[in-house]
Amino acid sequence: YLSNTSFTDNSRYVTVNFNFYTFYTGPLMNLENAINAQLDANQGLIVNQIAVAKILKAYFYWHMTDRWGPLPYSQALKGSANFTPAYDSQQAIYNGLFALLDEANADIIIPNGNLKNEIVYNGNIAKWKKLGNTIHLLMALRLSKIDPDKASAEFNKALANGIMTANADNLAYPHLNDTNNENYWYNSFTRLGRNWYALSKPLVDYMLPLNDPRLPVFGNKNTAGNYVGLEYGKAVPNSGDIDNVSLLGSSLRNQNSPVYLVTYAQALFAMAEAAKLGWIAGDDAAAKTNYDLAIENSIAQWTGSSSAAAEFLTQDAVQYNPATAIEQIATQRWVHLFLHGYEGWAEWRRTGYPVLIAAPGANGDKIPRREGYPTQERANNTANYNTAVSAFPYGGADDLNTRVWWDKP
Repeated sequence: YLSNTSFTDNSRYVTVNFNFYTFYTGPLMNLENAINAQLDANQGLIVNQIAVAKILKAYFYWHMTDRWGPLPYSQALKGSANFTPAYDSQQAIYNGLFALLDEANADIIIPNGNLKNEIVYNGNIAKWKKLGNTIHLLMALRLSKIDPDKASAEFNKALANGIMTANADNLAYPHLNDTNNENYWYNSFTRLGRNWYALSKPLVDYMLPLNDPRLPVFGNKNTAGNYVGLEYGKAVPNSGDIDNVSLLGSSLRNQNSPVYLVTYAQALFAMAEAAKLGWIAGDDAAAKTNYDLAIENSIAQWTGSSSAAAEFLTQDAVQYNPATAIEQIATQRWVHLFLHGYEGWAEWRRTGYPVLIAAPGANGDKIPRREGYPTQERANNTANYNTAVSAFPYGGADDLNTRVWWDKP
């Protein structure tokens, strides 16, 4: 989504090994403690507090396993009882997370069940229930190629349990007009003066001809008054690029700008694809309805109004076409997931759409398909690390090009 105007190593796949320890020692350990500790009933029904912790635990692990593949899961978070946890396969992790989300859904009590001092949904436990089931739904879709029967069953279970029904249900991480709780992009662009991030050329080249109403939100015009994307992974950045390309949109880098993590439009795109795949009733008619609603709600989410959606949807390249529906759904979902790079990357790996090319001359001209484990694992957890790498489902090494389980060739 973004290209670097300076320091292009990230967009050229220079880093191979990525640290997952901060997830384990930070949010996951905190959530595990919440699940197992004596909680304060004054903050709301304890069963609901635990259910929220389970939903967030599932969300973090989902994010992590889609980056690294097999991970310590069933033996992890045991503290000093186990410093060398075994790695679970990604399939086992997904099954464990489905079960965890089932528990959360079953345990939540909605009447008189709201929580106190909860900043995401202001304590609204019904919205947390929808979030858990929406995560479940999106996780199920990830298995569309590797295990379509399991995927369909889990998808329909989540749907029956109740998913998001409006943009008001979106999981958006809140920021404040406060130095300690401010948006990352505000800190980078405004506080540090680092104009290092511009819209990527593939994104602008797709959106601009369609007069996409989200583009003016995603990026600013350059000094000449045009929307121009920057080549992704440019080997030698040019200091003049900052004036010639579209930097990240101003409204997305205010001090209190939220960050969207799980959204209603994502669920609608998933419903559109599920209808096309025959997982839910309605065939192409249902797929079109959900696709149109997904775009409408995406535009509303990003621009604050859906008024531009009707005209946008009349264009030949955007109108639902049964012959190219999967590509259309995937490409519009890719646009919608702007700034949620890991989710956009996961869906690109699963669907192959949109058609993208690697940064020139980087990683053998291949877009990475996973991230390598932190190098410390080879020394800290040697036997389990080696077992995990040797069991990669499609072979390969601990590098950027090995496929995770659901990323079926």
